[in-house]
Amino acid sequence: MKKVYCIGELLIDFVAENQGSDLSRANTFTKKAGGAPANVACAIARLGGNSAFIGCVGDDPFGVFLSRVLEENRVDIRQMQQSKTFTTLAFVSIAEDGERDFVFSRGADRELTYNSKIRTGFKSHMVHLGAATALLGGPLEAAYGHYFFDALTERSFISFDPNFRQDLWRDNEKEFIKKCTPFIEKSDLCKFSLEEALLLSGAHNLEEACRSLHEMGTATIVVTLGGEGTYLSSGGQTATIPSIAVNPVDTTGAGDAFIGCLLYQISTLENAHEAASDFDAFAEMVKRANAAGALTTTKFGAIEALPHQEQLTAVI
Repeated sequence: MKKVYCIGELLIDFVAENQGSDLSRANTFTKKAGGAPANVACAIARLGGNSAFIGCVGDDPFGVFLSRVLEENRVDIRQMQQSKTFTTLAFVSIAEDGERDFVFSRGADRELTYNSKIRTGFKSHMVHLGAATALLGGPLEAAYGHYFFDALTERSFISFDPNFRQDLWRDNEKEFIKKCTPFIEKSDLCKFSLEEALLLSGAHNLEEACRSLHEMGTATIVVTLGGEGTYLSSGGQTATIPSIAVNPVDTTGAGDAFIGCLLYQISTLENAHEAASDFDAFAEMVKRANAAGALTTTKFGAIEALPHQEQLTAVI
């Protein structure tokens, strides 16, 4: 089984309770562990996979809490760093349909520095680049670029999820598109929301968007469509893979659970680079990943809502 290295932010989600979708009216918040790459690492480990997290937290009680959560989920955190800057925070509101709104208070996540010694660990393994904050400048963006180059050099299987957050890129979407393009060009697998696929491609519909994104370079695309499932495009074939029906209460981490489950399945293959060569078999992987994402929406919080293998098998 291959190890999946997940690079980017680990942060505290302060989730507003009982206020609909308006953060301005929120009075009570619940502390949850979050950060997309960390969620993915936990999703893989909870399913029985081998994952490592590379990121930076503050040398403070929140950083201690987050480190403990990853350790409890059996994620390798030996490459995680600490900073004197406070741990990054995200304030999250949840609407009645489970959809979210974010406000970020950035801290230690931006201070991740590059460690060249990690490079050899990437050889014949997998690297997931899925941080919402990774392209905002500073040491983290520089480290992100170095690790991406290392993954290419070591022929790692590379997964990319842009994790677009409007609050972070308000009125600067063109810069976001520019910075995402090299990752789309070189990654083996790209995971997008419909909003991201349209934004990054400049297209007006899903099919046109995928054609454009393939032309950039990525071989396999999965576009999550919420309750409608996932659109898969690879090797000239396309299909919408349905999900399972659930009653969502919180969509936080659903996309991370999806890509984590998909990466876990790929990690069990002898040759990850050929994962999508059998379209029908890969579609079955996507179907299972859809179920993982759906199950995550039935509980509050991201990491604690991620399914274990026996829960996933039960609904499949």
